[in-house]
Amino acid sequence: MKEQLIEQIMEEVMKKVDVPAPAVGEKKQEKTFCGLTEFVGTGRGDTIGLVIANVDPSVHEAMGLDKKYRSIGIIGDRTGAGPQIMAADEAVKATNTEILKVELARDTKGGAGHGSLIIFGAEDVADARRAVEVALKELDRTFGDVYGNEAGHIELQYTARASYACEKAFNAPIGKSFGLVVGAPAAIGVVLADTVVKAANVDVIGYSSPAQGTSFSNEVILTFSGDSGAVRQALIAAREVGIKLLGTLGSQPVSDTVPYI
Repeated sequence: MKEQLIEQIMEEVMKKVDVPAPAVGEKKQEKTFCGLTEFVGTGRGDTIGLVIANVDPSVHEAMGLDKKYRSIGIIGDRTGAGPQIMAADEAVKATNTEILKVELARDTKGGAGHGSLIIFGAEDVADARRAVEVALKELDRTFGDVYGNEAGHIELQYTARASYACEKAFNAPIGKSFGLVVGAPAAIGVVLADTVVKAANVDVIGYSSPAQGTSFSNEVILTFSGDSGAVRQALIAAREVGIKLLGTLGSQPVSDTVPYI
């Protein structure tokens, strides 16, 4: 019964990441290739996907990794942390891998938020590579509810069933619906946090601000869980408020891809 459930979950995830070719007139992202065996691909947010088949023992030890995971998959980016973490969450559901590390860098190419470094562990290099491939494909979806303009950005993320990436990064309860909102500049994030808890019956997991919980980035992040409908309702309410507030500082905030919440 357990194996059938796992297979069903993996099939659902793979259906989402096998995205059809763009229609005529849609913006298609050019692929970049190189001759290195470590290179897997690139994605939105200046994201690069890499794999190391057999990590050198001295580096492995210095990184503090579990010895049974000799192969690692690597996701690194300059713009965005939430989309990459949520993409990694889907990847770990679909592959025989584990999330070993999630680190947030103060980056965003000069913007208000984070970049990120995510490491998958696997006993087989094929699993590590597949996890990176799935995560890269997921980025077009997970960037769907990131809205930006010249002054900053707001971000909303949702999953009906949190897995190990969300747990590692945000202490999300595994298997429960999970959401996060980000407001940058941070003042907008404070209002979004308040909007979330007033809009629906959700359980707050964490609150991060420039001096507490972020890499001194100019943003506020609220993470929360609860019933699937309540989490989505809270995110939709926060999105409406956030777009209006950010719009007062510049042009109308827009998403570069398709909203999914």
